[in-house]
Amino acid sequence: MAVATAFSTPLIAASADEASVSDQVQTQGDLVIYNNTYRNTATKTALSAEETPQGYSIIDQADLDMRNADSVAEALRYSTGVNTELRGGAVTRLDLFSIRGFINYQNAYDGLPLIFNDWNLQPQIDAKVLEQVEVFKGPTSTLYGSMPPGGMVNLISKQPQTESAHSVELATGSRNKIEASFDSTGQIGESDFSYRVVGLAREEDSQADTAQDKRTLIAPSVDWRVSEDTLVNFNLYYQDDPAMGVYTTLPAEGMFRDNPNGEFDQSSFSGDKNWNTYEREVTLVGYKINHKLNDNWTVLQNVRYMDASAYQENTYISSLEDDMRTLNRNAYLTDETSKAIALDNQLSGIVYTGNVEHNLLVGLDYQKLESDIRYEDQAIATLDLFDRDNNQVDRAALDMTNTAYSSDFTKETEQTGFYLQDQMKIGSLVLIAGARYDDYKGTEKGKKYSQETDTKLTETHTTGRVGALYQLDNGLAPFVSYAESYQPETGVTRNKEAFEASTGQQWEAGIKYKSVDRQVTGSLVAYQITKDNVPTRDPNGSAYDLIQAGEVESKGIEAELQAQVSDNLLLSAYYTRQDVEITKDNNGLQGKTPVWVPEQMLSAWAQYDIYTGALAGTTLSSGIRHIGEAQMDAANSDTVPSATMMDLSVAYDLAGLSPGAYGATARISVSNVFDEVSYTCYDGNNCWFGAERTVEASLKYDF
Repeated sequence: MAVATAFSTPLIAASADEASVSDQVQTQGDLVIYNNTYRNTATKTALSAEETPQGYSIIDQADLDMRNADSVAEALRYSTGVNTELRGGAVTRLDLFSIRGFINYQNAYDGLPLIFNDWNLQPQIDAKVLEQVEVFKGPTSTLYGSMPPGGMVNLISKQPQTESAHSVELATGSRNKIEASFDSTGQIGESDFSYRVVGLAREEDSQADTAQDKRTLIAPSVDWRVSEDTLVNFNLYYQDDPAMGVYTTLPAEGMFRDNPNGEFDQSSFSGDKNWNTYEREVTLVGYKINHKLNDNWTVLQNVRYMDASAYQENTYISSLEDDMRTLNRNAYLTDETSKAIALDNQLSGIVYTGNVEHNLLVGLDYQKLESDIRYEDQAIATLDLFDRDNNQVDRAALDMTNTAYSSDFTKETEQTGFYLQDQMKIGSLVLIAGARYDDYKGTEKGKKYSQETDTKLTETHTTGRVGALYQLDNGLAPFVSYAESYQPETGVTRNKEAFEASTGQQWEAGIKYKSVDRQVTGSLVAYQITKDNVPTRDPNGSAYDLIQAGEVESKGIEAELQAQVSDNLLLSAYYTRQDVEITKDNNGLQGKTPVWVPEQMLSAWAQYDIYTGALAGTTLSSGIRHIGEAQMDAANSDTVPSATMMDLSVAYDLAGLSPGAYGATARISVSNVFDEVSYTCYDGNNCWFGAERTVEASLKYDF
């Protein structure tokens, strides 16, 4: 009420003309996505999700706002086939998730990979700069090269608009959260330039004791309309994370397994506040050029350079004593820098042969990474888990030079890919066929785990993809597809023979639906993925020798339904059932299920808008998500319990209180309303608590 009365009527008149401007801005928001430089993640064309013959989900701006997502993981919570609960609620430094049972460490940002060095330096894009999140499910290598077979996530940034639109937002909440952000876009005078700039500053305590999360970012971009046929976009993303919580784990005993000494609370911390640091700085600079050659042919070049660094001081559990309370620990540090470049050149055009429309795509992409990595490891004082002293490390006495696992090496990777795709339309039939050739090089040189290393990997690989979808007049669209993936494996056998790439194959069939009035959409998909050449233990070698004898099979069903039941009520439901099994292995794991793969996931969301009466301008949203049991460790010796959590959001347009408050919105969001305790595990000594209940209140002003 106090905020509402602070606005005066002369400041912003709530007139019909202004409402019209607001509608124009909203309409312009669609152009942010489907502008000259945007390409559908699953096809690199403008083909819609409903026309794409492969599993494909979009979380748009309305969904991000409705669920008040602060991170990519939170944005993906209500998506089929995706499990975001891998490292618990206290770990915020990674966007880590599994898709269709396979772990994914690498996102794409505006169609280009956020190149990851496979250690601890993962570029992480904040949800504040995103317009939408796209999940391309199943093998994606035909368009993107090296990727896990489960799929990939492409993060689409907010783009410049010609219509002026500005917003500022303040938020506070649980764990002393303080956040301020702004978003501004518009044309620069009467010029051919338009801009967008998004900024954020956030600080909050971590769920775990003694730690904090801090972040600042700025993301400006400029569109230059050179001519009717040419658009150039310049973009920058700078992010500074001086503190990013904790990464430490706890043993299962005391969490969901019995411990005679008691139980841990969700804020328990097994590390030391004197040795708990994660500092990351990421700069991304890029440009896009889209040029229309003629009415049928277009060329797009997308380029981005990355300069990133991360320094970490952390601890890990080496063992738990028989008394079930004394924890043996090691301290370690990592110091990493990465410089990378990624570019994608696309030539697309439409050709007709008889009654067949061919949308042809020819592409050449390239990415290169140079990363310097230092690692040190040293034993430290034990910790009594039930009488915790998280202030034991004496930094001056801790010698982190030339330790038992000392590493200081350089890692370089280089990948060049050439791809072709023909997207054909024959009446209501959509056909896609694609092929790709990749040339990959990788080297590691220096000291790794106290041993000199000088490894080189050079290989080529070809992947393919075909699919068909038929659009019926009643809105149904059955489809079938086959796709392949590949991932380079940098290891060697005990005979120093380089590994071959790990490959994946997927068969998928399903049906998509969009009603004629576009009020109901949905899909039902079944798939089977087989991943070959998985490294596993060499039965004739030591415990550290590997051969490529492993195979993993993933089968599943995914169902999505979204219905605009009335002008007021929107309902969404998502269901995933997956069966992932190691089908070949030399280490006793055949027949086992990998960790982090719940058999079932179910979620639903409802949004109700109130347009009349005393509560006019109120939006009520609520969701429920269920994550089924998962395996605790690779040996499947126990299971991690299932969990069901509820989320809630209430937003109110303050113009309902005073016309002078036009453009101001207040929101209260609660995640995990009933504070359901959940868990994730890598093995019995390495488990995390899920996110506890969090409450956030925010005030946003659009003008």
